[in-house]
Amino acid sequence: MTTREFYISVDVETDGPIPSVNSMLGIGAVAFDTHEKLLSRFAVNLLPLENAVQNPATMLWWERHLIAWSYLQKNCVPADKAMADFHHWIMTISKQEDAKPVCVCYPSGFDFTFIYWYLMRFTEHSPFGFQCIDLKTLAYAALGKSFKDVSKRNMPLKWSLGNRKHSHIAVEDAEEQGYLFFAIRNEIENMRY
Repeated sequence: MTTREFYISVDVETDGPIPSVNSMLGIGAVAFDTHEKLLSRFAVNLLPLENAVQNPATMLWWERHLIAWSYLQKNCVPADKAMADFHHWIMTISKQEDAKPVCVCYPSGFDFTFIYWYLMRFTEHSPFGFQCIDLKTLAYAALGKSFKDVSKRNMPLKWSLGNRKHSHIAVEDAEEQGYLFFAIRNEIENMRY
């Protein structure tokens, strides 16, 4: 018997590259069923962790993205509340869909690292387990290029939705990557036949 699943595209915004040393400042997540239907969106801005530091290089990067940075400063909540709400949102959809959540990130080595660390630290449970679909790896499998040559700017135009821009507002970027996931998945499905 096949386990039913649904996909949650997750994007995070941070003030540095390392969970616990640096803080996750925003989570955007968009849930989709296996047929590409958007089920629900989740967004939260988090207060920085106590004793965490801002990474200077990351903060220079944020100086070039002031609209997204000012969005991150609104309605911030403590990390424990943010993660409890995120966990509850995932589990509610899981129950409604009678399906297991699968995390989708780009790149998973960054976004999922923060999501997993924060979930385990503040809820002691990851609904995703240890697993996440990495879109860069999926694109690598579909394109047959070297892994280093796989980037969003080198992906086929047919995979994009044209007018969607990467805004660095987490929930918008999560939705963009969710549709990218299905475009790549469909490309791989078509290669099988």
